[in-house]
Amino acid sequence: MDYFPLFHRFADQQIVVVGGGTIALRKITLLEKSGARIRVIAPDILAALKNRASCECIEREFIDRDIQDCSLVVVATNNGVLNSHISVLARAQGLLVNVVDSPSLCNVIFPSIVDRNPLVIAITSSGQAPVLARSVRAKLESTIPASYGQLAALAARFRAEVKATFSRSADRLSFWEKILNGVTAEHVYAGRMAQAEQSLVATLHNPELRKRGEVYLVGAGPGDPDLLTFKALRLMQQADVVVYDALVSDAVMELVRRDAERIYVGKRRAQHTLAQGDINQLLVDQALLGNRVLRLKGGDPFIFGRGGEEIDLLAEQGIAFQVVPGITAASGCAAYAGIPLTHRDFAQSVRFVTGHLKDGSANLPWAELVSTSQTLVFYMGLSGIGTICQKLIEHGRDPHTPIALIQKGTTPEQRVFIGTLATMPGIVEREKPRAPTLTIVGEVVSLHDKLSWFGPSTSNDAHGQSAGQGPGD
Repeated sequence: MDYFPLFHRFADQQIVVVGGGTIALRKITLLEKSGARIRVIAPDILAALKNRASCECIEREFIDRDIQDCSLVVVATNNGVLNSHISVLARAQGLLVNVVDSPSLCNVIFPSIVDRNPLVIAITSSGQAPVLARSVRAKLESTIPASYGQLAALAARFRAEVKATFSRSADRLSFWEKILNGVTAEHVYAGRMAQAEQSLVATLHNPELRKRGEVYLVGAGPGDPDLLTFKALRLMQQADVVVYDALVSDAVMELVRRDAERIYVGKRRAQHTLAQGDINQLLVDQALLGNRVLRLKGGDPFIFGRGGEEIDLLAEQGIAFQVVPGITAASGCAAYAGIPLTHRDFAQSVRFVTGHLKDGSANLPWAELVSTSQTLVFYMGLSGIGTICQKLIEHGRDPHTPIALIQKGTTPEQRVFIGTLATMPGIVEREKPRAPTLTIVGEVVSLHDKLSWFGPSTSNDAHGQSAGQGPGD
């Protein structure tokens, strides 16, 4: 190692910063969090520094005795000769010195910091590639909740009690893993500190709760893994068992914890791996075995995803669960096809409709669906596209109303078919699109040509003479 990582306590110690510009300001913004006394020395000092309560500002040239009795010297000037002189002087006195952007003049360097006090993570490239270190920090920032520090503080308060309760270190480890990766932690992340403490205490004193697992009902979005939420990704990485649907893309499944058990319960039209009731019971059974169960569903679990049915049984059985919304197919596919669902000139409302009902019929309130000022989005409507178009026309919708059918939206295999209510059944018959698809009806579809951005340009034939194609065709 060029630099050995250490964490230094600067509270009430003197730090001297030579330089009064924007670079000095950035360094001081970090340093003042340590509780240090900061002295700034430079001929010209920014007003933003002069107004900081943590800083003593001295407007003059640096002199050698300025670094006496300090713990750290930070040099942030554009004078190379002065920078080198201060570095030699400080090191001769056994002081810590950092010269900005000059690793060879430093015996300490500033890392990129992820601050979740009291949890603090420092990343360094040893001064060789600071942009890379910042990139790593950004990745960590996106996966570590902002309230991790509060979780650490909660754990600290109960550390002695947990140690007294469990004599075996393995039991303590098991308890803390459950607390730090389970319901208690989620209460903290949501700012529910009282509930978090109650959950921790209940788990500490109830062996049955310690044995019981929990269920994460997570929306996997329409297919593009970049559309997952941070919370979804975090829970995907800690689950012991994954129960997933046919609509969850392979790219999303690649992000699931590698050693998790995977149970496929996908449904296609007339092809159900498990009945819905059996899936509901499977979640309960796995949680009672003590597993953290990830129920991963395409889109959003509460929009035509039967999520309500699945957590209903969990609630009855007293199984802890949490729901993580996902980007529903309507939003994701429309955005990737360049079709805004609402637009001041075309549609002031949007309506989500299931393309097939529980009994297989299409008994929809058609008279309510023909308003020209609303956009209609049909989920799971591929097999009934002919009926949908026919019923809308019969109830008064103009046969020339634009319609888009999007296959595998947001993925590299996305295809977009553009037509009208009159022509779309013929397009589907000729092009034979495959599920999963989403259908959008309304004047907003006419904006597709202008706003399409994802993948190769899509041809648009409102008369049904051709169908648009995306990558992979």
